[in-house]
Parts: sequence; structure tokens; C-alpha cells
Amino acid sequence: MRRFLLLALLLAPLILIAQSRTLDIYWIDVEGGAATLVVTPSGQSMLVDTGYATDGRDAKRIYAATQQAGLKQIDHLVISHYHADHVGGLEAVSKMIPIGHFYGRGDKIEPADQKMYDSFRTVSAGKRTIVKPGDRIPLDSAAQVLVVSSDHQLLNQPVNGGGPNALCATAEQKATAGWENQAGVGLLLTYNRFTFLDSIDMDWATELEFVCPVNKVGAVTVFQSNRHGAWDGAGAPAFLGAIRPRVIVFNNGPRKGLRQVDNNAKPTTPPGVKVPPYERNGYARAAALPGIEGIWQVHRSLVDPDPKHNTSPDMIANLDETGDQGYWIKASIEPNGRFTIVNGRNKFSKTYMAK
Repeated sequence: MRRFLLLALLLAPLILIAQSRTLDIYWIDVEGGAATLVVTPSGQSMLVDTGYATDGRDAKRIYAATQQAGLKQIDHLVISHYHADHVGGLEAVSKMIPIGHFYGRGDKIEPADQKMYDSFRTVSAGKRTIVKPGDRIPLDSAAQVLVVSSDHQLLNQPVNGGGPNALCATAEQKATAGWENQAGVGLLLTYNRFTFLDSIDMDWATELEFVCPVNKVGAVTVFQSNRHGAWDGAGAPAFLGAIRPRVIVFNNGPRKGLRQVDNNAKPTTPPGVKVPPYERNGYARAAALPGIEGIWQVHRSLVDPDPKHNTSPDMIANLDETGDQGYWIKASIEPNGRFTIVNGRNKFSKTYMAK
């Protein structure tokens, strides 16, 4: 009996540590590109996109986040599409830390993206899987990662409680934001009661296809802003009203994303459809959403620094255009669905209750 008691006392701290581990999401500052790192309670990891190539800056920031998370390798690396702000840093990242397997869309490209496509094919040679909607990234049994879009295709059937969307009847329609943006890989991560939607550079037109007439993805806990928060050509009210995020993280840059003008975002609403008025400013549109509990930004917008058009400074990771250290935003999700978001710059945090 004494032996069993001693063994129990020795194992108790290990059991407590195992039970207290969280699923962590890092939004890494790649100056308006995209790099999102997910680490499960079991230590499995997934990186979505690798930022720019800029003198290895973004690769170094990604590597620093992997070390903060205690990683020896990146198990799964997803490249959403072949734009330089999403795949540019890949070659440098691959030289800093081992990568287990690669996932991305198919091989049809536009000539302007040939260099980035070739880089991805070279680095991922022999370890690459082309994904389609409905596929899963095998992260681990606790955290399920579903591909919701890829190569201009979307989920056929709704998931996560999705269904008919009454907001579609009067939804404003807009022109597309480019072929490659529409082709991107989008992901829905589910961890018990917590859901995270990363639709990358999905534009307004594709958003409406995604949720109209049926919302394919249901309501989500956390939404990473698509198109870096450039919500002239994204952030359609019918889309945001359907996914009903509790928290939004804008992965913007100082002069990219929030309030960046998209000259291609021209209305194409059919005649006779009366579009109800909606908030034109991206941040204010997010802040007005029913049920929104928090908005975080990787950067303060220097295109529009008006405090009314940015979240609270405590919830902005990088405030200036020069001198920033590339601070991240991190979410830690507990098994019961409660989660805490921390600002890497000032360690300000906010905890959101499980629902």
C-alpha cells in the first residue's frame, strides 16, 4: 500500500501538468502577411503560411515562435496559396527547423506566381499533399482540422451547425479580388467546444458563395480576419452575420489590411436588390457584430490611426511602423472551451468563458 501511495504522489504533478496543457494559437507578426502557428496539448504542431521572404525577417519571427512553444519541428505546414506574403518565407523557415509534411492547393497557377509556386514545390518535394474541401489535416485526435476551401471549391455540405442564411436575400455582391485569392486553402479547427476559422484571403464574392444560401461552416469562436482585414473586398455582412465570431484577430500590417483600399471591390449587386445600409469601416463593422466579445490586432493601422477605427491599444501587438520587435498574439484554449488571449508586447490578457 505504501508503494502505491508513493507512486501516486510521484505521478500527481505529471498528471496535473498533462491536464493543464492548452491548445495554443500564435498569430505571428509578418507585417501584413500571414503566419499562424497551432500547437496542440500533445505537442503536435501546424503552421499555416510563412509570411514574406524579406531578408529572412519573417522566418526568424516564425522560428522564434516555435521556440517559445518548445517545438523541435513543425509537424504539418499548410501553404494556403502562392502569393509572396503567404509562401515567401518558406525556404528560410525550412532551413531553421525540420518540417514533417506539407499541404496546399493544386498546381494550376497564374504566371505572376511562378516563382513562389516553384519555391513551394522545391521545398516540399516528396512530402506534399494536395488537399480538397472535406479533407482533414491529421493534427491529432483532440484538435480536428477540416479543409473548407481549396482550388475554387467549397464544402458541399454544412458542418458545425451550419444551415440556411436569411441574410443572403439582401446581401450586397462585389467583384472578385483575384483568381489566386479565391483559390486558397481555408481551414476550420475544432477543439472540443472551441472553433477557429482561418479563411486566409477569401474575398467578398467567395464569402457569399460560402454562406449563401446555406452557411457551410456555422458559428465560430475565433475568426482570423480574411484578406488581412482589407474589408473593402471582404468582410461581407451576410458572411460575418452567419459565422457570428465571438473574437476576431486582425492579422494586418501597419499599412496593409485595415483601411487598405481595394480598388477591385466594385459592387455587382443585381438590379432590384435593395441592400440595407451597413458599416463601411472594417474595424467598426467587426465591433458592431452581435455577440462580439473581443477584437485583437497584430498592428495598429497607420493608414487609418483614428482610435475609433482600431481596437484598444492594450489589444494591439505592434503599435509603430519602425522599431517594433514583431510581437505576436497568442490564444491558449483549455479543454472545457475557456480561452485566454495574450498580447506579446505588453502581456495584457483577457479570458473568455466557455460557451
